This record gives sequence, C-alpha cells and structure tokens, in this order.
Amino acid sequence: MSDTPAQTPAQTPAQTPAQTPAKTAFTPPSHTAPPARFSHGVRKGNILQVAGQVGFLPAVPGQPPTPAGPTLREQTLQTLANVEAVLKEGGASWEDVVMVRVYLTDTGHFAEFNEIYDEYLAGTAGLTGPPAARTTVYVGLPAGLLVEIDAMAVLD
Repeated sequence: MSDTPAQTPAQTPAQTPAQTPAKTAFTPPSHTAPPARFSHGVRKGNILQVAGQVGFLPAVPGQPPTPAGPTLREQTLQTLANVEAVLKEGGASWEDVVMVRVYLTDTGHFAEFNEIYDEYLAGTAGLTGPPAARTTVYVGLPAGLLVEIDAMAVLD
C-alpha cells in the first residue's frame, strides 16, 4: 500500500441536457387553414419545412380556396408565391432553401415548368445559387391543380 491518496477523476459541474429548440407551426395570413392536422410550415431551430403548396389564390374569409387559373404558368407562379409566403412567415427566404420537391400531374408539363421555375428564381433578389431540386410526376391533385411544391430551408 502506498501513502499517497487515491486519485479521483476531475469533478465537473452537473451537465444539463441540451436545450431542444421548440417546434413552431404556422400558417401565413394569406393562406387558408389546412383541412387536416398539418401546418403550412414548421420551424425547429434553424430548419424550416414548407409543406406542399399549391396554386391557390390568397385566402378570402368564408370562401373555399380558388386556383390561380387553369394554366400551368398561373398555378406555378402562385404556388411559388405561396412557398415564398411560408418561407417569409418562418423567417427565411429562397436563399435559405436547400431542397425543393415538385410534383406535376403530367409529364408533358416538365419542360414548361422548368422554364417558369428558372424564370421565377432568376428574378429572386439575392439568390446566389439555386437549391437542390427534384421533380416527380404525381397523380391526383384535387380541384384541377397541376403542381405542388414543398421546400426545406436551413437558416444561419
């Protein structure tokens, strides 16, 4: 046996569990309330998920949602504006978007959609590079809708 006292590991202050950021769900004032239990956008920490948006015109109290028009161009421009409204409501912009998913009801719309999408994003002030994108054909959007878009943003 040694006369030296036993060494003990350095004592550290009690560690508190990391604070988990709150999850905040929201619907911009320009949007109708979702018909089921979902939100148009959810932010948790620096992640913002924009739920699938379609080409409905801004909400009018007491009236059902109305498509922007029958054409792919009208609906795509309104859908992109709706995505942008959710981004803004969550404290983000197109510059923060890292992923966009696009659902078209007709493969014949692919080229026209890309043209409209490129034009819209080219006109977005401050966009230094386009987000990653994936386009998928989807069948069965309601009420004559032709396109749906969702997005994920990461804020600094």
